[in-house]
Amino acid sequence: MKPTVKVLVCDPIDNEGIERLVKAGFNVDIKPSISRTELEKEVGKYDVLIVRSRTKVDQRILEAGKRLKAVGRAGAGLDNIDAETAQKKKLLVLNTPEAPAEAAAELAFGLILSLARNIPLADRSMKEGRWMKRDLMGWELRGKVLGIIGLGNVGERVARLAKAFGMGILVHKRTPPDSVLLKELEAQFVPLRNLLAQSDIITIHIPYSPETRHMIGDKELSMMKNGAYLVNTSRGAIVDEKALLKSLQSGRLSGAALDVYEVEPPNDWTLMQLPNVVCTPHIGAQTKEAQKTASILLAEKIISALSQLR
Repeated sequence: MKPTVKVLVCDPIDNEGIERLVKAGFNVDIKPSISRTELEKEVGKYDVLIVRSRTKVDQRILEAGKRLKAVGRAGAGLDNIDAETAQKKKLLVLNTPEAPAEAAAELAFGLILSLARNIPLADRSMKEGRWMKRDLMGWELRGKVLGIIGLGNVGERVARLAKAFGMGILVHKRTPPDSVLLKELEAQFVPLRNLLAQSDIITIHIPYSPETRHMIGDKELSMMKNGAYLVNTSRGAIVDEKALLKSLQSGRLSGAALDVYEVEPPNDWTLMQLPNVVCTPHIGAQTKEAQKTASILLAEKIISALSQLR
């Protein structure tokens, strides 16, 4: 008789994925607010850990997980999982980058629209009883150039939305995109320096890694058009926040929209309190649809992967 696979769910995920694991014969314990200390004590009992972004699966956790066979993240990035240690221990690391793509792309475009039409300030002023119509002159997206850094699951969807709005589209990524896709999107693949210099709005859609840390810093911000806008819904540390703060305070950039930050939640709110910054608390994947899809996809990937190991 095969031993039961024990799964520990460390963060809240949609119940449908949990039900699929149980139906597949897995023993699932749900501790969505487990502390780091408790996790380090308990992880040795489990074959699989499931996390979102709250739980950090670092070297100490992985070393304590003597039975671990897999770590799964119900979401896109893997920056809260020590992938190098996991690889050394020959553990499976699974995630669901496809699940939140639609939600993240729609949020990115919502932030672009918020910048273009001053929607947050307009809403806030109305709630404060102020009629600021004359002060809220916006700009239209049609005819503007959108620079997209990264053309993966999210970046491609953002490009499709931009095309529908009649925007020009520039794309930069590490390797050239498929020419058929570029033609379909009516986009141009350009070096980063060209994208920075020619775009009215730049939006970032790449994963975090040591190589992409502060990829957008003083040098890159100085290459952007005067009066351009920056949107970041990928990972906070890709942008040097101190450099961004200087660019916004000096007026070199007209504004920024951020859903992600170098420290979450931030311990310094100076950047977020600027009047030309629109900000949200890392809600790119926070839709019912995205959370359900992530939970189901991760459960299916775990079931499939472990069935091959058993």
